[in-house]
Amino acid sequence: MSMRHTMKARRALTAAAITTGLAFTVAGCGGDSGGQQPAQSSNSSTPAPAKQPDQKPKENQPETPASDTVLAEVKGGQNHSLTINSVIRDAGGFVTVTGKVRNGRPGVWVPNDWSGDEKELNTNGASMAGASLVDKTGKKKYLVLRDTDGRCLCTKFTGGFKRDEEKTFFAQFPAPPTTSNKVDFQIADMPPASIEITEGQ
Repeated sequence: MSMRHTMKARRALTAAAITTGLAFTVAGCGGDSGGQQPAQSSNSSTPAPAKQPDQKPKENQPETPASDTVLAEVKGGQNHSLTINSVIRDAGGFVTVTGKVRNGRPGVWVPNDWSGDEKELNTNGASMAGASLVDKTGKKKYLVLRDTDGRCLCTKFTGGFKRDEEKTFFAQFPAPPTTSNKVDFQIADMPPASIEITEGQ
């Protein structure tokens, strides 16, 4: 019986020694891993790869928006100015002109005479209804499009223009032939604005 107890005691001591050795080994491995962790972390957080795309912001910037592009600018006798920013030919056979109108004279200005002389456009009030495109090559004049009720496909100005006030506008016309890309934009007593049509996508 004493021999059997002795063997059990030795086995218990051997198991305890092995367990202690394994514990030190695991602790040692954990310590090494913990020591290498900052190095791995610093490698993974190296700033160069993350900032490379931001080092060339100017090359990746989009082109200047059409609203800031001045294709033509004219001034009238009463110190009004008209700026054209885009002239785009749509796939449906239309040309859309966009831009800005500014009042440079004292007081409030209401462009009633810009609506045109046609009876069909009398209900449009102060608007771009009287605008036209003149194709010198094809010797043809294109008027602003309108619906069956005589409402123009264009901007209607409400409330007039205060001094130095600027408002955006659009006007749609039938598209000239693709062979005629250069036209003159005309409205009321403003000087003609020579513009070039851009093909839309």
